[in-house]
Amino acid sequence: MDAQLSHLPLFGGPKAWHASDWTSTDDRVRGGSSQSELTCSPSSLVAKFHGNLDITTLGGAGFASQRTKSEKRKWNLSSYDGIELNIAGGDGKLYTLNIKDEIAPKRPDGRQESALVWEYDFRADGAKKVYIKWDDLRPTYRGKEQGNVRPLDLKKVKQVSIMIRSFFGKQEGEFQLDIVSISAFRVKHYRDDPEDEDYEIIDDKMEDDVYSPDNPKRQGWLSWFGGCCGLT
Repeated sequence: MDAQLSHLPLFGGPKAWHASDWTSTDDRVRGGSSQSELTCSPSSLVAKFHGNLDITTLGGAGFASQRTKSEKRKWNLSSYDGIELNIAGGDGKLYTLNIKDEIAPKRPDGRQESALVWEYDFRADGAKKVYIKWDDLRPTYRGKEQGNVRPLDLKKVKQVSIMIRSFFGKQEGEFQLDIVSISAFRVKHYRDDPEDEDYEIIDDKMEDDVYSPDNPKRQGWLSWFGGCCGLT
């Protein structure tokens, strides 16, 4: 049995980047001074997430992020295994992918209420593909990891965002992350017998440059991934 990948492009790749799909959510909503931009266009092959992470205004804290803008958009990703980030280049800093399945209402002052967020941290230190299995996402509320919460509703993913934060003063200043694409991925198995009802040929090739942070839990995901591919 072999395993290969199929993809559902969400942004970039065969699905063009549009700056109008994204908006900033920086620490300025809490009185900070960080700022971010997502520079892209329909003709761009790469979207650039860049800006300045300031930690002086909030005494060591700071974050900058770009999130999908539309509150009516919804993706059904329940038949996929996770998210693939195709990174063209980075500055070595630690970034975070955030996913939400609900959009909280706004408060009277215009700020949005908090909601559960599923997060994954990755380091951008060059061109690579980052494979994020659903189980690798950490549920958080206001930045704190939560236990005993409901699972992410993959049938109605409503928001995706890319964030950089200070991690209590551990990183700051100018940042830049170049993204080729964001896609949902699925590992498909098939048999050599064409009469098998599960037989399916996928054209996408497995990449060798699978990213692995130094984290035992995520190493477990790599072992699963390698096992599917016959790499272990």
